[in-house]
Amino acid sequence: MPASYAYLGPEGTFTEVALRTLPEAATRELIPYVSVQSALDAVRAGEAEAAFVPIENSVEGGITTTLDELVAGAPLMIYREVLLSITFALLVRPGTKLSDIKTVSAHPAAQPQVRNWLKNNLPDAHWESAASNADAARLVQEGQYDAAFAGEFAAARYGLEALETGIHDAENAQTRFVLVGRPARPAAPTGADKTSVVLWQRDDHPGGLRDLLGEFATRGINLMLLQSRPTGAGIGNYCFCIDAEGHISDRRVAEALMGLKRICLEVRFLGSYPRADIGVEDVRAPRQGTSDEEFLAASDWVARCQDGRF
Repeated sequence: MPASYAYLGPEGTFTEVALRTLPEAATRELIPYVSVQSALDAVRAGEAEAAFVPIENSVEGGITTTLDELVAGAPLMIYREVLLSITFALLVRPGTKLSDIKTVSAHPAAQPQVRNWLKNNLPDAHWESAASNADAARLVQEGQYDAAFAGEFAAARYGLEALETGIHDAENAQTRFVLVGRPARPAAPTGADKTSVVLWQRDDHPGGLRDLLGEFATRGINLMLLQSRPTGAGIGNYCFCIDAEGHISDRRVAEALMGLKRICLEVRFLGSYPRADIGVEDVRAPRQGTSDEEFLAASDWVARCQDGRF
């Protein structure tokens, strides 16, 4: 396996900035790809050790392109996550004034984060989506568009200047990025972990989603992301992408996954990995009756009952 990481490029994306915060990135060749799909396919094809891609932002939730790529195709696993605070700059060719801007471009995930600023400052500008924010900057450099929303750090890379900086509609906006590789044994639990899965129902019935969520709720497992995605099998057919607190080696998480495996048409395990938002010291204690020790004690009690030792 080549010692390289694929990432959503080109150079100068927020994805690249977040990737370089990983210590191991300094020992890997970092290769930009034109899309999330091509970066993940590089891992599936064995062309890269792992791919680093955006998966969620605090304004719009899950990034559907990434979720859909993890739902479909050969299985992949998440091994790390990184949170990055996001503010945008309006990048233009030197000499461009605000009144000159008729077209703006950025990645589709950026639009909800700058929508109000755009309405208040460039109400007549036409929006054009790009494969990434850095790619939008490249297209401005080439003269295809007048301005791009991207990181201020991308200006020098593409010979542009930041006409406006610190652009964001929501304070403290963040994007979550994940390091994705081929399936292997999950890393050991840290005590502050997250488990990601995709669930497909056997059939559509009243209370179907409640049944899925009940496997987590009865074991005191908090959910951090719940997003439905169409399966492609017709209107009303959805799978569910879920992030849950805990690690697959935790008894409560393992039992929840076993319960889901019994009742679901399919369960895709996307990995258990360290959380980026909190440390071990900030993790809430399991709800009474859901700790590993209590699960072990209950299992021991059942075994003693089966042996007539109760």
